[in-house]
Formats: sequence, C-alpha cells, structure tokens
Amino acid sequence: MKNLKEFLIPFAGLKEGKHQFDYQIDNSFFEQFDFDEYQNVDVKVDIELEKKSTIMELCLNHKGIVNVPCDMTGENFDLKIKGKFNLVIKFGEEFNNDSEELLILPHGEFQLDVSQYIYESIVLSVPFKRVHPGIKDGTLKTEALDTLDKLAPKEENKENEDIDPRWENLKKLLTDK
Repeated sequence: MKNLKEFLIPFAGLKEGKHQFDYQIDNSFFEQFDFDEYQNVDVKVDIELEKKSTIMELCLNHKGIVNVPCDMTGENFDLKIKGKFNLVIKFGEEFNNDSEELLILPHGEFQLDVSQYIYESIVLSVPFKRVHPGIKDGTLKTEALDTLDKLAPKEENKENEDIDPRWENLKKLLTDK
C-alpha cells in the first residue's frame, strides 16, 4: 500500500493546543488497502489532535454510511455507522505501536500517518453480522426470504394427540386450587 499523503499530519510545525482535521472517506480510500467488502462508502472523519509539551492526544470520531450486503439475503443496504478512537502519542527511542491506546514515535519524527487508524476504526464499527433493516421489521420481500419461509420447519399441533389419562388427572390438580 502506498502512503496516502493527505492523511499525513505534520505535527512538528503545530503550536501547542488543539488542532482539527476533517476527512471525507469514500471507496477510493479502501482501494488503497485492497479492501472491497463495501459497495459504497460515505463516512466523515473528524480528528482532534491536542499537542502538549511532551505528548500528543489524538481523538478520532467518524460517522457515516457504508453499503454492505445482508448476511441473510445478500441484498445490499446502507448501514449507518459511527465510532470513536483515542490514541496517546509519546516519543521514545524507537517506533512502537504494540498497544491499541499508545503509540511511541522515535525522537525527530515530524509527521503522523492516521490512515491506518481511520481504516481500522471504520472496519471495526461495522457489525460482524449485518442484517437488512427490512428483515427486522418485516418489510423486505425477496426471493431468498420466500425460500427460507418455504423451507422453515412446520410446527405441528400437538394438543390433539392422545394424552395419557393419568397425566390429564395430574393437570386437573394444578387448575383445581
């Protein structure tokens, strides 16, 4: 994957305090990561970088829509997503991103690539099981759902079966209080 230049934040020239960065994410962003599970992406990402004398704090918020296939019917639908990610950035001897909440940059580093953090936060905010909202409320009519209804096991009426008279007498005890 090539480095996405617009996602490089040059923090060396920034004054201490809070700085705002806004990004609009679409399909071309995910193509850079060879990720093609989403049909259409429209996500707004807001990054707030607070620079202090020895550390920096990054707060990433995203909200938008990804078009994904339903896991039950295969129908594409727009799924609303939102999420938040916080990261503390310190300086040390060598690069270390082993922790999810702490990033250590080597002394002398002057910029931060946020593309990987944006990618991960969007992908992780999409639920593992994606179900079309029309299935939940019963408004979606597709061939796949009709087939599932036809193949569903039918419940038989078991009340009409002959019941042992001894059990019938025991049931009467429960109702004859």
